[in-house]
Parts: sequence; structure tokens; C-alpha cells
Amino acid sequence: MINCNPETVSTDFDTADKLYFEPVFWEHIYDIIQHEKPEGVIVQLGGQTALKLAEKLERYGIKIIGTSFKALDLAEDRGRFSQALKKLNIPFPEYGVVESAEQALELSDELGFPLLVRPSYVLGGQKMKIVINKEELETHVVDIIGEMGSNQILLDHFLGGAIEAEADAICDGKDVYIIGIMQHIEPAGIHSGDSYAVLPPYNLGDFVMQQIEDITKKIAVELETVGLINIQFAIKDDQVYVIEANPRASRTVPFIAKAYDEPYVNYATKVMLGEKKVKDFNFNPKKEGYAIKIPVFSYEKFPEVKKELGPEMKSTGEAIRFIKNLKDPYFTKIYAERNMHLSK
Repeated sequence: MINCNPETVSTDFDTADKLYFEPVFWEHIYDIIQHEKPEGVIVQLGGQTALKLAEKLERYGIKIIGTSFKALDLAEDRGRFSQALKKLNIPFPEYGVVESAEQALELSDELGFPLLVRPSYVLGGQKMKIVINKEELETHVVDIIGEMGSNQILLDHFLGGAIEAEADAICDGKDVYIIGIMQHIEPAGIHSGDSYAVLPPYNLGDFVMQQIEDITKKIAVELETVGLINIQFAIKDDQVYVIEANPRASRTVPFIAKAYDEPYVNYATKVMLGEKKVKDFNFNPKKEGYAIKIPVFSYEKFPEVKKELGPEMKSTGEAIRFIKNLKDPYFTKIYAERNMHLSK
């Protein structure tokens, strides 16, 4: 395992046979690969940072275990991914790609406000913002270009007042098993890492749940996923829209594994290695009551950070809370406060 987070050592020192406490940069990783000569590298368990290294691994002829680089890149490329969704007849918010403020203003007439503005290929919703008029749009696009150079900028029509949900699944390229569907308490527009989320969903009807399940299975197979995948949805007027798909373990996977008392990462790794297929597992999750994912913020350590929540992630961790039913006072409290921090 390669990870320079001290928590890996302090809490899970016996997880790996060998731990390289090195920065997850290509130069360090290439040196380690040259030394260890592994059969291959798993990138699905290291978040977006690890996925970004897949292109170099592919270029240097190092085997990626699990989902191929081609499939990982398809999910990251917004244009190609949208074409795949169109082919599958899956709804998604209208969008466009621009490289200048002039192009952004022109496109805004076509898409309509509010708009979600974000650079391509970034971590944690960095520089992502919801804008409600042309003045805000121009200012933010100029700001992104000034800070990030020629990065392509994505403009999505923002579905105001939508419910957000996400699904995690294991796929062997053909069969798909959904390990969990979570419904966010805050409205769509707050980064999934900053939102309270409930497993299983607390008020999505059968029609919406069926759409989420069908779409998750279609996308996982279309991307030829081998291992884990996370898909995020916005739900408005009983219509499910796909926001994005990440062919990797999301932060919700360990949460679902803990809540359902099932070693899903272990199962997914066996699928990645080709040792087992999805149908070989006897999934038996414990499903009593609800589990709530609680974001943890460190505002006391970073007092200059604005407390308003939005598409850019601000949480530094998360906790889990189990409740027996939706009458639980903790759930009713956070549900009543759900709109308080949404900031445009």
C-alpha cells in the first residue's frame, strides 16, 4: 500500500504487508513499482488522486487491476460520458464545455440559470460554484482561468430544489450488485462529502428507486466496470438525472460496509483480481433501521474558511450514527435544518 496519510499507520497498521509512507506522486510511485515489480496496481481504492495516475500507468505498460484505463477515462471525460448516457437513454442535466468567459456567457443563454460551474478533472469540488446571473458567471470563469490556466470549464444547468442520492455497486463487467443507495438530507448543490446522507433512502418512492437501480446497472456495464463504481443522482419531479459516475470506491463504501456489516472492499478486490464473479458471493447485509453519514468539519482549525456549504467540499472526515426509525430525534433535528446552510 502507498499512502502518506498518518492515519493509515495509526489505525490500520496490519492492513497491508508493506506500507510505503510516500507522497502519491508519479515519480515516487514509479520508483516503488520498479523496486517491487508487482503483477499490477489497484487504483480504485485511492480516490481521485489514484485515478489520475492511471494514464501514466497505462502509458508505461503497468497493468491496472480491475476497471481499465479506457473505461476510467471515459467516465472522467464529460463529453464522451454524456454521449454514452444519450446512447443508453439516461437523462442528465443539460451542459456545455467552454474555455473563455465569452463562450460561457454565450452558452448561458442556451442552458439557462442557475448554472453549476466547474473545472474539469479536479478534486473535492475545487473551484466549483453555483451562479445565478451573467455577472457572477463571468467573474467565476475569469477566476478559474486565472488560477488554473487553460483547464476546460464545464457548465451544467443546475436542477434547483432537487433531491440528491448516490449508489455504490460492485460489477464484474457483466453482472452488477448494488451494495447501497443513500439519500442526502441537504438539497442537491452541496458536495456529497459535506452532506448528511441516509442509508437506505428515507423517502424515495418505488418508482424513483427502480430508476436508480436500472441506471446504476446500465452505466456499470456500459463502462465495463470491474470492481467498484459510485454514481450520483439528482431527482426532480420523480425523474432521476445522472450527475456523474466514478468507477472507484467512494467515501461511502467503507460507510456502507460498516453499516451492513459486509466486507465489500474484500469482495470487490476478488472481482478485480478475476478470482470471483458477482454471482459467486452470498451477500447477506444486516438491514435494520437506518445509518446516517455525518460530515465532520474542522472550522476551529481553519477559522478563515467560510462556513457556508456549497459544491466545494469543506468537511475533513465523517462519522456514522445508527437510528431505529425516522422518528428518532436526531434525524428530525438534522432534517428540519437541512436548508440552513445551502449557499449560492
